[in-house]
Amino acid sequence: MCSGKLQTALLVASYFVYLLVGAAVFQALERTAEKQEKMAAAQMKEAFLQNFTQLTVAEMEQFMKNLIEAIQNGVYPVGNESQFEESNWDFSNSFFFAGTVVSTIGYGTLHPKTAGGQIFCVFFALFGIPLNIVFLHRVGKMLSLLCTKLGKFLYEKGMRKKIKFLTLLFFLATGILVFLCLPSVFFQITEGWSYSEGIYFAFITLSTIGFGDYVVGKQSDRKYFSYYRVLVAIWILFGLAWIALLFNLLTTVLEDTEKIIVKDLQQIGKVSKDNVGSQQRRCWPVQFIPEEELLPPHAGGDAQKMESLTADSEHTKNEKKVFYNNKTIAITCEN
Repeated sequence: MCSGKLQTALLVASYFVYLLVGAAVFQALERTAEKQEKMAAAQMKEAFLQNFTQLTVAEMEQFMKNLIEAIQNGVYPVGNESQFEESNWDFSNSFFFAGTVVSTIGYGTLHPKTAGGQIFCVFFALFGIPLNIVFLHRVGKMLSLLCTKLGKFLYEKGMRKKIKFLTLLFFLATGILVFLCLPSVFFQITEGWSYSEGIYFAFITLSTIGFGDYVVGKQSDRKYFSYYRVLVAIWILFGLAWIALLFNLLTTVLEDTEKIIVKDLQQIGKVSKDNVGSQQRRCWPVQFIPEEELLPPHAGGDAQKMESLTADSEHTKNEKKVFYNNKTIAITCEN
């Protein structure tokens, strides 16, 4: 027991240290290049505001291309110059980015642009994704132990036939409350989204779909508290473990249901086949009925019964032969 707890503690510590180191490296590699891009975007904006009445069509199109490229690189040339001093690669955002890399969410709104950052991202994901899988598996085991304890409690209370259903219901309701409903209220307050948008973002994120149409901490007109995205990254990591275990439970339920349906269909098919076979044998022509089936089921008894049975059998054979030679078919049908 102590060894298992120690392994869990070491795994959790190693996982978060890996993310912290990755965040620090991404910040060091990308922050300087981002400042240069923001300065270029600010100069482009200033030049446009001074000369926009004199721009040709070709110059306007070039400006639009530069603007789109800047936005794709995470630079939004809006507002005053103080907003350009805020970095997308501060420690909070870098940690959030590292979490989205190892969890394979990949929003696409923030990505490394320097050659060093891109190469480091490859190796960081190469080792980080397996580490993330091991971490989620361990957290999933801890959650499954809670489900097992709940199942034992329900078993002791006499709810033996409904253990799986009640356990799944409790796990589903608790997870929806903790990882979907409550965070959506938090996002509604912090991001200014509607509640439905918060639910949508939470599920799209935890299911690792990651469209990137809604991302936390990206609105330039809102003020976020420090380490806001760090908290969101931690919520994502534990939420991924919950939804992965939930998907496994739902898969198990569907597989069990499929087995029950297949078993019922096979049973129905077997009964139907037996009934059809029995009905066919009841109305077969005499000449196609095996001789042993014409005998009584039990031929035991005294010598007189044996002689009688033998005579009946010989009589039946003769009757079959006569009918056959006269090309007449005798039908025997049971009532």
